[in-house]
Parts: sequence; structure tokens; C-alpha cells
Amino acid sequence: MVNFVIVGAASILVGLLLGYVIRQTLAQKQADSIEAKLRVRLEKVREEAKNIVLEAKDKAEKILEEARNEERDRKNKLNKLEERVLEREEILDKRQLTLDEKEKELKRVFDKTQALKDEVEQMHTLERVNLEKIAKLSYDEAKQELFRMVEKEYQSDFLQEIKKLEEHRKEELEKKAKEIMANAIERYSHSNVGDITTTVVDLPSDDVKGKIIGREGRNIRHFEKLTGVELLVDDSPGTIILSSFDPIRREVAKMALEKLITDGRIQPAKIEEKVLEAQAEIRERIKKAGEEVIYEAGILDLPQEVVQLLGRLNFRTSYGQNALNHSLEVCLLSGALAEELGANVAVAKKAGLLHDIGKAIDQEIEGTHLELGRRILMKYKFPEEIIKAMQSHHGDYPPESIEAVIVNAADAISASRPGARKDNLEAYLKRLSDLEDLAASFSGVEKAYAISGGREVRVFVFPEQISDLDAQKLAKDIAKKIENELKYPGEIKINVIRETRVIEVAR
Repeated sequence: MVNFVIVGAASILVGLLLGYVIRQTLAQKQADSIEAKLRVRLEKVREEAKNIVLEAKDKAEKILEEARNEERDRKNKLNKLEERVLEREEILDKRQLTLDEKEKELKRVFDKTQALKDEVEQMHTLERVNLEKIAKLSYDEAKQELFRMVEKEYQSDFLQEIKKLEEHRKEELEKKAKEIMANAIERYSHSNVGDITTTVVDLPSDDVKGKIIGREGRNIRHFEKLTGVELLVDDSPGTIILSSFDPIRREVAKMALEKLITDGRIQPAKIEEKVLEAQAEIRERIKKAGEEVIYEAGILDLPQEVVQLLGRLNFRTSYGQNALNHSLEVCLLSGALAEELGANVAVAKKAGLLHDIGKAIDQEIEGTHLELGRRILMKYKFPEEIIKAMQSHHGDYPPESIEAVIVNAADAISASRPGARKDNLEAYLKRLSDLEDLAASFSGVEKAYAISGGREVRVFVFPEQISDLDAQKLAKDIAKKIENELKYPGEIKINVIRETRVIEVAR
């Protein structure tokens, strides 16, 4: 039994030893195989690296060769340039030698000519001295004596010729002046239409009149308050008349009313909306009018703010004459006159176009339109010659240049053309403006409008500042001040309007 166990144990040990030896042998073979593969791969990598190095060397040699060729070409070009420069230097040297020789020759000729000139002058002086000795008179005395003899003999003839020349010259100057004026007027011929103070709006039907008036006149009162224009609703079929001396207000009212009629919904909130739209469109039209007039005048370097002010003149009148058209007339006439007289055309045209620029703001800012215009031009740094040319057209400043005289003449031509102006219209507009300014001068007044040809003043007040009792007192105070300070025919009705509106939104 013991032997059996020993034999078994020995067998197990032998088996383990054999297994270990076999395993080691297999592992060795596998390791040899991996090492062989690695050697093959390493050899392959070395071969590839060698090829890459060879290719890099080839490329480097090619690049070096190209660089050498390029350097060789540049050297050739530089050599050619140097040769050309040398040739030019030789040519210039030859020319310089030729010029030096010519200069020397000219100097010899000049010296010889100067010597001859000096000799002639000496002979002339000697001859004059000999003549003075013979005549016993000096050169100046002889000349004066000759003049006295000629003057004495032909004195009457001289006087007659001078008189003829003066008369002939005067006739020629008058004729030339008339030709220049006629030519300038002919070159600018523009139709003139006097501005009116009313506008007619056509209605699609008479039913619209009721909507415009509104319940208890609410709509029409609100419209007149916002626009400052009186709506005359009479028995005339299919029309409503808008009355106001201010053309901007009248045009805003017309556009707003047409928008309301097209929309069909006429109520206070809608009226405010359409009036705001119309005011925005009017501002755009003012800008467009200014741009059109500078293009027509050919003056395109004005600041945008000045162009905007020019556009506002389209809605101003002077004795019934459109202020913008008048400014354009004066501009073109000034340019034509300056061209005929040889003056500065650019200065004359600019001064003519801007001579009434102050009228664009004289209703909003205190001061005459001339002084306001001067301040505007100074603000935008216009040249001094333009300011001097425009400031004398009313005689407040003496004309300091020919362009100032030209602008004065052009202004007179434009204003005196047949049908250009109406004196009574200007006085009428000034009376209405004074009436509005007086009413608006009281504290608490929001807006004041003169309507019905100046026979009524509608005064809108701030309801939070003026009570109902204060409104009655305000109407009496305005009436009393009008009686004391203004001259007017008939009676003037003062209508103080105090309106309170409360708005609340239900959510």
C-alpha cells in the first residue's frame, strides 16, 4: 500500500515536470515567433524611413537648384538695369555738356546786347541834352509847353468830345443794364399764383357731415382743437371748407380729414391718430420740398438742417407770395445777374436762396426774419461773403459787395412782378398772427387759434390749471387786452374752451 502511494506520488511529480517542460518549450517558440515578426516590421520601417530621407534629399536639392536659378536670373536683371542706368548717365552727361555750351553762348549774346543797349541809351541821352541846349528848354518843360499849346488850341473840341462821350457812355450803360435785367428775368420765368386761406374737401355723401360733427359737436370741436383749423359745414352739398391762414395747419387738417373719411370711423381717438399721421407726412413733404428746391437751384452742399428749414418756407407766404418760390426766384435771378456782371455766381445764388431763411422760424422764435436768418447762417458757419450778401436786402445793413447789390435787385424783381404779391393779404395775416400771439401769452393757455377771418379766437386751456371760473375771467382779460393793444374792425368773439377727458381701461 505504501509502495502504491509512493509510485502514485512519483507519477504525479513526473507529470508535473513534463507539463512544465512542455509549457516552457511552447512559450519559447511563441516568443521566438513574435521576435521574428518584430524584426521584420522594424526592418520594413527602417526601409521606409530610408526612402523618405532620400526623397527629402531629392526635394531639397531641387529647391536649392531652383533658388540658384532664380538668383542667377535676378543677377542678370540687375546687370541689365545697371547697364541701362550707365547708358542714361552717359546720355545725361552729354546733354549737360550741350546745355553748358548753349548757356555760355547765350551769356555772350546777352552781354553783347546789353552793351549795345547801354550805347544806344547814352546816345539818346546825349541827343536829348543837345536838343535842350538848342531849344533852351528841358525835356519836361518842352512836354508841358506842347500840352499847353494843344490844350489851348483844341480846348473847345475836347470839351465837346468829352460831353459826347459822357452822353454816349451813359446811354450805353443804361442800355446794357436794361439788357442784363431783361435777360435775367427772361432766363427765369415762373408762374405765380397767390396763396388762398381756404381749402375745400369733397365728401362721398352728405351723411359724412354728421359723422364729422359728431354727437353734440364733439368730433368737430376735437378736430379743430388738434389742428387749429376751422371746419365750415354749411348747406353746400358734398363739401366741407377748411379755413385757416396757416397753410401748414390747413394742409394737415385736409390730409387728416381725408384719411378719416376713407377710414369711416370718426371719433376722438381716431381723429388724434389721423392728425398725427398727417403731421408726419407733412414733415416728409417739407423735407422733400427743401431737397427739390436745392436740386433746382443747383446748390447741393447745404447742411440737412438748412434744407429742412427751406422746406418749411413752402408753407409761408409774404404778401400772398409763396416764400419758397420767392427764394428760388431770387436765387436764380441773382445767379443770372452775377453771371452777366462778372460777379461771384455761387455766392450770389446761395445768398439769394437763403435771404429769407429766417421766415422758417420767425413765428416760433422772437426776432425779425433777417436777424434770425443771420443767426442761422452763422450757426452753420456759412462764409462771411454769403452773410454780407443776404443781410442788406431790407436796408438794415449797407451793401458791402456787388453780390449784396445783386441780391437786393433780384429780391425787388421777384417781389415786383405783376401779381406776385398782395399787400392786403400780408396785413390780414399779420393781424391774425398778432391776435393768436396775444391770446397765447396768458398763463394756462395751451393753444390759441384765430378763425372766421379774425372775428373769433378759440382759446384752449389746460384743465388742471384753469377752472371754470378762471376760464370766464380769462375770456374777459383777453377781450380787454385786445381792446387796448390791437386795432380791428367790428367785434371779436373770445371762446375759451376747457375740456377734461378721463380714460380708464377695463381688464
